Amino acid sequence: MTLIRIDDPHDPRIAAYRDVRERDLVGRRGLFVAEGKVVLDVLLSATDYEAQSVLVLESRAAGLEAVLRRAPVTMPAYIADAAVMDAIAGFHIHRGILAIGRRRTAPTVRGLIEAAAGRALVLVLVGISNHDNIGSIFRNAAAFGAAAVFIDPTCCDPLYRKSIRVSVGGVFRVPFARFDDTACFAQDLLDHGFRSVALSPRGKTDIRDIDGAGRMALFLGTEGDGLPQAILSAMETVRIAIAPDFDSLNVAATSAIALHRLTGISAPR
Repeated sequence: MTLIRIDDPHDPRIAAYRDVRERDLVGRRGLFVAEGKVVLDVLLSATDYEAQSVLVLESRAAGLEAVLRRAPVTMPAYIADAAVMDAIAGFHIHRGILAIGRRRTAPTVRGLIEAAAGRALVLVLVGISNHDNIGSIFRNAAAFGAAAVFIDPTCCDPLYRKSIRVSVGGVFRVPFARFDDTACFAQDLLDHGFRSVALSPRGKTDIRDIDGAGRMALFLGTEGDGLPQAILSAMETVRIAIAPDFDSLNVAATSAIALHRLTGISAPR
């Protein structure tokens, strides 16, 4: 792959990279920004996503040769010095690696539900508006083999730049879809044989007493308010035991503990 040198931060060929933080706020019309070598490596191997181009700091180019060899030969790979790259992005890019990506296909809620065959665990996120939490939850979902993640209309975008970075590319590994109506979605899960479980500090059952066999949907709510009472009243509630004089766990930590307990992944022998 031939690297294309960029000397002018206003070069029209790298317009998609300009003012990265501002574009995070106003949207990218179906595109996203991925940062870092590990994330780029996952992106290039993902079937439902594609990298449209990369922008690399010249001092990082040599260490990226093996990764970039797996990129399509038609994908532009741009290279710039630190001053030019920072001027393009609008702030210091200390990882020195950016990529513009696109989601090829967006799975439907029904399609993901039907694809989760056998002993499958899916996550359902309600009101998770913090990008760090979304990214961490997707990282945990990928690490523990969750079949899918479903998000409600109030959750932030998993393909936001910071969410992707925090997920270490996990968002590219775990399929996700956004549902509109929680009650209808919960009924859809029930109709397809899912046992719905809501995580709450005041849950009735300790998670250590839950059998993770079969199809299960694990509902997680925002920190502070937690899941809406309508959800807690409609399904089985589960708690993770913590010290009695402390309030609650971070939702990302909660997802890791719950996934480890319920997916049944064990160390290789």
